[in-house]
Amino acid sequence: MKNFASLIKTLDSTNKTNRKVQALADYFQKAGAKDKIWTIAILSHRRPPRPVNTTLLREWAAELANIPLWLFEESYHIVGDLAETIALIIPEGKKSTDKSLTDFLEEMIWLKLKTDEEKKSYLFKNWSQLNYYERFVFTKLITGGFRIGVSQKLMTKALSKATEIDEDVLAYKLMGNWDPNTITFEDLILKENESDYLSKPYPFYLAYAIENEVSELGDVKDWSIEHKWDGIRCQVIIRNNEIFVWSRGEELVTDKYPEFGKFIKAIPNGTVLDGELLPYPNGEIGTFNDLQTRIGRKTVSKALLEKTPVVLKVYDLLEWEGQDIRSKAFLERRALLENLYNTVVSATQNHQNNTNQVTERSRSDLPLLLSERHQFNTWDEVAQERNRAREMRSEGLMLKRNKSHYQVGRKKGDWWKWKVDPLTIDAVLTYAMRGHGRRSNLFTDYTFALWQEKESGEKELVTFAKAYSGLTDAEFRQVDAWIKKNTLERFGPVRSVTPHHVFEIAFEGIALSKRHKSGVATRFPRILRWRKDKKIEEANTLEDLKALIPSTAKESLNKET
Repeated sequence: MKNFASLIKTLDSTNKTNRKVQALADYFQKAGAKDKIWTIAILSHRRPPRPVNTTLLREWAAELANIPLWLFEESYHIVGDLAETIALIIPEGKKSTDKSLTDFLEEMIWLKLKTDEEKKSYLFKNWSQLNYYERFVFTKLITGGFRIGVSQKLMTKALSKATEIDEDVLAYKLMGNWDPNTITFEDLILKENESDYLSKPYPFYLAYAIENEVSELGDVKDWSIEHKWDGIRCQVIIRNNEIFVWSRGEELVTDKYPEFGKFIKAIPNGTVLDGELLPYPNGEIGTFNDLQTRIGRKTVSKALLEKTPVVLKVYDLLEWEGQDIRSKAFLERRALLENLYNTVVSATQNHQNNTNQVTERSRSDLPLLLSERHQFNTWDEVAQERNRAREMRSEGLMLKRNKSHYQVGRKKGDWWKWKVDPLTIDAVLTYAMRGHGRRSNLFTDYTFALWQEKESGEKELVTFAKAYSGLTDAEFRQVDAWIKKNTLERFGPVRSVTPHHVFEIAFEGIALSKRHKSGVATRFPRILRWRKDKKIEEANTLEDLKALIPSTAKESLNKET
């Protein structure tokens, strides 16, 4: 644990990428094999489940520090991080420990099954035997949250430097559903295991947002244009008569989308598709809000499958006939993909004809759609297509160089995303909470409301969105000072405030929703600017917000109801 805590201290003390890479590489060269595998697991978000809830952690830490709980809570609000607060308030003991990172993590797995008294005794013993940084790391692991500003890509770069294994190879090895409890560093990193190949996806290739004028990309004829679909990026793998569905977050989600089981007989083995998992209610692309009804469900009922079916909107082919084809040019991969798609659709329709079924594609068919590829003569034509994005239920456009290979991670040059301009609305600040991290002593998390007319004819403010970004530090401090002087009520950490300030709120998407009081769900809301020039009476209404919903979304909801 001492070596791992020292590593975290080094990583936490610098924002220089090269220094972080070197610190990780040095650690991987010196650490024991078990500690290395657990470090990789922690930095790639494969932590053991939390053994103690945070309420008990706060109570026990206050007790060990011999301070009242209210003082701990106030300190926590100022510090903004639970593990850091505990590390700061608990005095260091005279004893120390030489237990390894692996020892602690194995104990935490065992701890989850123990009684509260046994958990308390374990925490008291270890908190008192660790120095500040060790205690901070130990508590971070206990809470189950371990974000320290080190991406998996950076960790892979360091691991490559320590092992002299190519970064792309390591990125591939770290994909998948491996368990740090059962796998060794030798098996995961150093060995070539053919059996692992069956279910493993490829590292995803990610696009950068357009930074300058799109025309600066050169000749428009060198580029293929697609819509940027608003769903879940995934890879669908068909090998050895089995199917595996991986999300971009490296989560195996095959069981969540049983519709894709139809691919096994329709698509040949040795095929890996890259595409967007989209909701498809009533035979048309739905909204991300529709998809949220499927995300995170432990079981998918028959009723949910019927209400919110899904499709794979496929746009790339990464493996064909068992061969990795990522090094082929995009147009070559697309030609193979389009041929595969047309063959599959043709076979499906022939089967329907032979069984006297309708030939028009419907949701009872294969849940597979091809993302249309456009080519234009001018960048103005591309801009016009971008203007159709919301009508098409997309977020904007993807621009892919025709000669581009399928790379690993986010790389500039060949793939760009050109999203539509955000929707905006003027709203009134009604509630506030403290922020996190360096803003933990300021009220920076805001809830906003719009006007709605009641049956009596009077107007009331109805909340519709939360946002915590978009203002400068100086503006946040001004709003914070005002909130502290104009609080109406307190609800735990939440304060209601006098309606007074108007802010322009931007968001990427919007849909009708039965889950929200306002009846509307917004996607990625954030503060665009503080409208000091407007009075609250000039803020928008809920009807103004609903008017921004695409007509296709309203028609889709009408079909459901």
